[in-house]
Amino acid sequence: MNEFPLHQLANIDVQYEDNHVIVAVKPPNMLSQADKTGDTDILSQLKEYIKIKYNKPGAVYLGLVHRLDRPVGGLMVFARTSKAASRLSAQMREHEMGREYLCVVEGRVKDRFTCIDYLKKNEYLNKVEICDADEKGAQLAMLSGECLARKNGTALCAIRLQTGRNHQIRVQMANMGAPLWGDNKYGRGIAGQQIALWGYRLVFEHPTRKEIMTFQNLPCGSIWNCYAEELTDMAIRFNNSAEAILNPDIPDNGGIEP
Repeated sequence: MNEFPLHQLANIDVQYEDNHVIVAVKPPNMLSQADKTGDTDILSQLKEYIKIKYNKPGAVYLGLVHRLDRPVGGLMVFARTSKAASRLSAQMREHEMGREYLCVVEGRVKDRFTCIDYLKKNEYLNKVEICDADEKGAQLAMLSGECLARKNGTALCAIRLQTGRNHQIRVQMANMGAPLWGDNKYGRGIAGQQIALWGYRLVFEHPTRKEIMTFQNLPCGSIWNCYAEELTDMAIRFNNSAEAILNPDIPDNGGIEP
């Protein structure tokens, strides 16, 4: 096994790896997988990492289990075998994989909230929009959230997805009147701002050992620094007990504060 030159890995933090899975942190503004732009993507980078580190001849298999939007950073799990890919994908389909996000929003939100909407892609505008349930292409979108802190007209929120739709958090929070800080597609972001959305927690059953694996990674820099104290406290709590930040019984009382 060779020591992989980490400077070639485009600042990707590999949090865990074994013969079946790799868990890594996707940097903001990196693609989850290659597209027509030809820009750097985390899937290709990790394939190269495996190829060099383990002296793999020929093409390397690495299964993409889920995605993060290009501007969003955070935790992702990848499958190193087709069996692992099948089992992890099944967890995604059955909503058994826990994915939680942190975001900073502009505006007021309730202490706890739930969003249940239908979304569809507007191909002409290249945006996702709220729509009626009976519209062609409508997809059910559900999330629950909790406000962890408020400062200077913004709020730090933890979000748990019940469904995984394109741009879901960005669209549903904007529809609540609390768009994500730095989101110039659905909110009031301006050029140069980095959207404040981060996949900070990932929980799944290991595809072969059948044990629950829990990972946490917290953002820093930019608007996140305003909540440095709260984020530090979250890290301490996780390291001490690996407890979930979100209350598992978030009531369905969504919306904006009166």
